[in-house]
Amino acid sequence: MIDLHSHILPGIDDGPKSFEQSLELVQAAAANGITHMLATPHIHPGRYSNTSTSIQQAFRSFLERLKAKEKIGIQFALAAEVRISDEVIYFASTNQLPALGYWEGDLLVLLEMPHSHIPAGLIKLLRWLVKQNIRPMIAHPERNKDIIRDLDQIKPLVQAGCLFQVTAGALVGRFGEQARVRAQEILKRGLATVLATDTHHIQRRPPDLAEGRRAAERLIGEKGSWELVRENPEKIVRDRVFQLA
Repeated sequence: MIDLHSHILPGIDDGPKSFEQSLELVQAAAANGITHMLATPHIHPGRYSNTSTSIQQAFRSFLERLKAKEKIGIQFALAAEVRISDEVIYFASTNQLPALGYWEGDLLVLLEMPHSHIPAGLIKLLRWLVKQNIRPMIAHPERNKDIIRDLDQIKPLVQAGCLFQVTAGALVGRFGEQARVRAQEILKRGLATVLATDTHHIQRRPPDLAEGRRAAERLIGEKGSWELVRENPEKIVRDRVFQLA
């Protein structure tokens, strides 16, 4: 399985605080059947002041320590989870928007909305990105309170050209019943492109993609569940260079 959303770099956001915690996460991911992981640290101006340059440095340091420690058997690449803000336009205009890969010829970026609402002006931003051949993938829409209140709030995002990443843990209730119901409905409506762990912590937010895939299978069938964790992610990262650890 391919995990396109994970917080495994130590000391850079709200993921693991130490290399030892990072190691525990990637060992658990390997045991779970994950063969490829994209590290997607937060780029969140005002909260996590990461940049394309700083996350590249953190990624290189992480891989060096990991390779010196032990063989994990996972291949890694770097992207980011980018908070929606005015800075997104600047990042895109200056080629500083870390991408997951490509989708139908467009650069694919992982964007995070606030959990509390869908921001005013978001659709305008999304349409601008699409015109720049940058396709937005919205992270964990099932946890956005506007979408929890009314699933139809997702329609303008669909119409703007967005793809959607649902969190594996949400499908099995790790984020509460409301998020579970919304995650299931998003899958049943055929709106999810990718299922990912969004792992942060070995106990609270574990890298358990297998459990989410099994839950997806009960909703959309075995073929559909594998598309979310293997075929679609493979299509996205096909042209990425991964490093084995």
